[in-house]
Amino acid sequence: MKAAKYTALVMILTCAFNLPCPVSAHGFADEMMAAGQLNLMPVPASLQMQTGRLPITSGFSVLVKNYADDRLRGGIARMLRRLAGRTVLTFPAELATDESAATLVVQCDRAGEAVPSLGENESYSLDVTDKQARLSAPTVVGALRGLETFLQLVQGDRIGFYLPGIKIQDQPRFPWRGLLIDVGRHYEPMEVLKRNLDAMAAVKLNVFHWHLTEDQGFRVESKKLPKLHTLGSDGLFYTQDQVREIIAYARERGIRVMPEFDIPGHSTSWLVAYPEMGSAPGRTGRGNL
Repeated sequence: MKAAKYTALVMILTCAFNLPCPVSAHGFADEMMAAGQLNLMPVPASLQMQTGRLPITSGFSVLVKNYADDRLRGGIARMLRRLAGRTVLTFPAELATDESAATLVVQCDRAGEAVPSLGENESYSLDVTDKQARLSAPTVVGALRGLETFLQLVQGDRIGFYLPGIKIQDQPRFPWRGLLIDVGRHYEPMEVLKRNLDAMAAVKLNVFHWHLTEDQGFRVESKKLPKLHTLGSDGLFYTQDQVREIIAYARERGIRVMPEFDIPGHSTSWLVAYPEMGSAPGRTGRGNL
């Protein structure tokens, strides 16, 4: 019960912290009402409803214009898998080549930052009519954010699945939109970290704060001082290859990884291997493990 309440609180705060700055009270209220009806999270910076609807059928296809790389193609592939799971439809695996016949046209200008940064341009625009949806972004990360909004817009009724006619201009209000996971106190398996990164990408969070060391454990492999992780983790730690894997997995989703090593406080797990570093004898922290 406590976990459910905590999760609900986190989701509410995430939505609130990502709200756009209102241009006017009336316009902001209208956009909030429309976004609430469409279950958009976070609320886009600008939203305008249009007439018509774009059907989602087994003929759904995606075309990419201007720039495409493995990260963008990977994001589109993930979007198609999730869309297929939601609609129980089978979509073509290959990207479309005929722009006029494509259901979704993704126009991206450039790759963006090689390493995710707080200054990266994450903006995008999404225009949905009864004929086609067009997603435009200056960077791949912006396109990834737009794909998440596209998925959030999918609705269904007795006729079938569709997207409502809408025009969105969006960019984040805050450059740092992070989530902290404390694996120092409570080790989490790789699949749990990846699942959380997927959830972060779904609501456009962009910083994974990885709390790797605490009194209860030193959770990352050290090549130079291996006793830190072999003695100070109870065998629950991430190898350097696994760290690289998480960083790459996060980058594919436009997320920056910020590792944290606590010192001088909250570091008694270090003293299991190196007690001479402690301020007093016998303080190894093993009782907290």
